[in-house]
Amino acid sequence: MENGKPMISILMAVYEPRLDWLAEQLKSLNDQIYPNLRLYIRDDCSPTVSYEKIENCVREYIRSFPWEMHRNERNLGPNGTFERLTREAEGKYFAYCDQDDVWLPKKLAVLREAIEAQHAELVCSDMFIIDGEGRQKADSITKVRRHHVFRSGEGLAKDLLISNFATGCTMLILAETAKAAIPFCPYMIYDHYLALYAAMRGKVVPLSDRLIRYRIYGGNQTELMTGVYDKASYGRVRIDTILERLLWLQERFPELPDLDEAILWARARQMNWAREGGKMTVWKYRRFSLVPSVLEVFGSWAPEPVFRLFLAAAKRDLI
Repeated sequence: MENGKPMISILMAVYEPRLDWLAEQLKSLNDQIYPNLRLYIRDDCSPTVSYEKIENCVREYIRSFPWEMHRNERNLGPNGTFERLTREAEGKYFAYCDQDDVWLPKKLAVLREAIEAQHAELVCSDMFIIDGEGRQKADSITKVRRHHVFRSGEGLAKDLLISNFATGCTMLILAETAKAAIPFCPYMIYDHYLALYAAMRGKVVPLSDRLIRYRIYGGNQTELMTGVYDKASYGRVRIDTILERLLWLQERFPELPDLDEAILWARARQMNWAREGGKMTVWKYRRFSLVPSVLEVFGSWAPEPVFRLFLAAAKRDLI
């Protein structure tokens, strides 16, 4: 405890950062009004941006609280890097941090007040959306990702099996909860997995406050279709991986609500995509994810050119 406030540790993973964006992010961390912070940084073996340049940037902009920086011995990816940071960090709360956003000065103070007032395991917030030049494009993540629906309260684990609403760079989580979640699920992005795990333990609460400026750039406003180019890659990325996720969760958390039915749905999606049946089961359990269920029931039989039109619309968040 310092100044009567529990310590919040900021966990930052960096990889090939654009140094001007990293500087903006670091300055916004340094400007936080919350009085008891520590920053842990790991470089995930950036191949062209030197460790020394990153460290010098941190040294220049982080002056208000202690920090430490390390480099992974090998590339671990974001999940592996954030898991390692979670193992190493100390403090009562953890705040996960990207390398190219901008946090509003009150962010951590507001989240800490909310997590204690709500007796929650995890809180998160909405965000302003900016482009690569820092220009504001929207005043809510829901304006650019139409299927992003915030949910609040207890018993949310079943709602987090397939889709996530808690963006990592907006979260504050109890450190003991994050550490208990280790190892992170290899078939889920770290923030989705932590939100699910927190929901299994208690309350998850999103705030309507916009507490960061979240940078979206490159023309693709959703990561859901990353690595998807045709029907074959869709099956691998969007169908096979979700079944692998659910089977991993079943092995570790067999008590998860709705998990058995979700696995039936996921297996049926594989069968349907291979044109081996399963269509009626996909439709029966469409509550797990309505849009993919509808797309796949019809898309499995669609010619490749027609499917690619659907895929292009999905990448632009039009369906």
